[in-house]
Amino acid sequence: MIVKKEREIGGRILSIETGRVAKQANGAVLVRYADTMVLATATCSKEPREDIDFFPLTVEYQERAYAAGRIPGGFFKREGRPSEKEILSARLIDRPIRPLFPKNFKNDTQVVVFVLSSDQENDADILGGIGASAALCISDIPFEKPIASVRVGKIGGEFVINPTFSQLEESTLELVIAGSYDSITMVEGESQEISEEEMLEAIKFGHRYIREIIELQQELIAEVAKPKMEIPEPEIPEDLPRRVEELALPKIKEAILIEEKKERRDRLSEIRDEVMEALGEDYEEYRSAIKEMLEEIEKREVRRMIIEENRRLDGRGPDDIRPVTCEVGILPRAHGSALFTRGQTQSLATTTLGTKIDEQIIESLEGESSKSYMLHYNFPGFSVGEVKPFRGPSRREIGHGNLAERALKNVLPDEDSFPYTIRIVSDILESNGSSSMATVCAGSLSLMDAGVPVKCHVAGIAMGLIKEGDEVRILTDILGDEDHLGDMDFKVAGTREGITAFQMDIKISGLSYEILQEALEKARVARLKILDIMEQTIDRPRAEISPYAPRILSLVIPADKIGLVIGPGGRTIRQIIEETGVKIDIEDGTGFTIISSQDVAMAEKAKKMIEAIIEEPEVGKEYEAVIKRVTNFGAFAEFLPGKEGLIHISELDTRRIGTVTDIVKVGDKVHVILKNIDREGRFNLSRKEYLRRHGQRQPDRKDRKDGKPFKK
Repeated sequence: MIVKKEREIGGRILSIETGRVAKQANGAVLVRYADTMVLATATCSKEPREDIDFFPLTVEYQERAYAAGRIPGGFFKREGRPSEKEILSARLIDRPIRPLFPKNFKNDTQVVVFVLSSDQENDADILGGIGASAALCISDIPFEKPIASVRVGKIGGEFVINPTFSQLEESTLELVIAGSYDSITMVEGESQEISEEEMLEAIKFGHRYIREIIELQQELIAEVAKPKMEIPEPEIPEDLPRRVEELALPKIKEAILIEEKKERRDRLSEIRDEVMEALGEDYEEYRSAIKEMLEEIEKREVRRMIIEENRRLDGRGPDDIRPVTCEVGILPRAHGSALFTRGQTQSLATTTLGTKIDEQIIESLEGESSKSYMLHYNFPGFSVGEVKPFRGPSRREIGHGNLAERALKNVLPDEDSFPYTIRIVSDILESNGSSSMATVCAGSLSLMDAGVPVKCHVAGIAMGLIKEGDEVRILTDILGDEDHLGDMDFKVAGTREGITAFQMDIKISGLSYEILQEALEKARVARLKILDIMEQTIDRPRAEISPYAPRILSLVIPADKIGLVIGPGGRTIRQIIEETGVKIDIEDGTGFTIISSQDVAMAEKAKKMIEAIIEEPEVGKEYEAVIKRVTNFGAFAEFLPGKEGLIHISELDTRRIGTVTDIVKVGDKVHVILKNIDREGRFNLSRKEYLRRHGQRQPDRKDRKDGKPFKK
């Protein structure tokens, strides 16, 4: 039976349909918004996995090239490994649904979203979040409640729900919100230095539409939902929780007072081994359950200590920031470098400047585009004292890099004023919470060290939350363990003027807007403190870029002159490149031209050569011309590349002359003035006018064989 529900959202029809396709999945829906459509499926294994202490959920988001009427590029002509956009979209779906599965559900679960149709105006990632929720809710997979996702923009001072790609180009805000009917569970996006009040209003605006979409899902759920599968409670000896508590509680209370991360982790690991040894071999089969019990005790005690004593794991108070140090220029050959350290979190950021040829080419459903600014984040295992294989960037690394990239994007100069390709790399050398926000700070410092004319510094901070009943503690600059054991991870980056990027994940329901408002204000105060420290290190971009960076000059070639610069078969532009050693890139259509070279003098020379080619003749202007042909009535001279004019015999000298060759021959260089342009566009040049203007007369070929000038 096909069941379809629809509702108007933001002036377009949103529909959710089930029963037509993918009927062997536990749950499947088609979600359509305008002409963008996705298939979302939810599937799980029949039996749980044994001896694992995590929920085995995977989320896949794949864009089908046919969705936009395209054939994939490359040799194989089929979809390959996930693009960065697909990975980021999968994360937007994964993060809000993951906390909504039962704690003891250990069946392999997979959510798959295929983009089947793209109108190239409405982003399918939002539909993926809606579809994942609907597919899970109508399936027999245990899932707590429906959620929905929306995108919020701000154009002309007004909030816009689910703005199109073209609208986003004008928007000062791009905010993706996911939430349940009662609360917000995830926020992610970027903005052009908006205030904390504006951000809160944007979240409230989006939540109204989330409720409407959830109501639409509930109509579908009421009609077609399957009964949820039962999850058997783990069988453990009745006295085991009490024995673990007695053995571990006093030791864990002492261990969580250890302020140094590695020492504390090592002690907790020792406690686990001590408990297992004390329990004996009879309880070996319950090792996984015992580990969960110990983690629950640790979580409970850490939260109690924060609520009752206002004391955190490293001894700080709720609003305290860890010690911050900043260094710049530490790598001698990098174009810009910075080392930012906050507590036990450390980012080494480098900025490299390249030319247009270094831009990243992106192939997507919207077509091919180029990217001249990128930030790459790396998280090696040694940063947390672990051994980890190097197999390319993980989804987490791509997500953290994207967040930091967006945080810095809005303070960068435009391409016309600074026509460089910019690549920032953040290598996390040490991590204990909020390495993405350390990346923002280090990246900002390295940009200034590289001499990139950024508007100002950007800093980031991660906020946490502990909520027990009515007791709430907002934590500034959270540690990794506080993120793991707490209820919120809220990352906020921005300048002194406002917020530029944000990411929030909430693990509990019922988070009020008052708590969000307080968290935003505390984040603002902390951000300003970090900006103070960064500005003490370097408060403005260096006046000059690194001597190891390429020198880039730019100009615009009129469309009708591009062919003239390139020349027949590319001969003219090749000649310029061979003579100067520069790289030249001319943008089709616009004529925007980039000249790059390690030698600024050669770049200037190439620019002057191009400017000479495209220069429009100006009456009354002086030129250095080369004699190309000699006739009885005058000489034809090239005064601009590709442009010749006649120097009539009467215009060759200030005195009367017998023949043209008395004054010039082919190949001679002479100074002339463009006297006029006739009706037919012919150029009339005058050497005589040039001589008079400068009060001199140059010798002709018969006057003085020794080449000395005439006396006046």
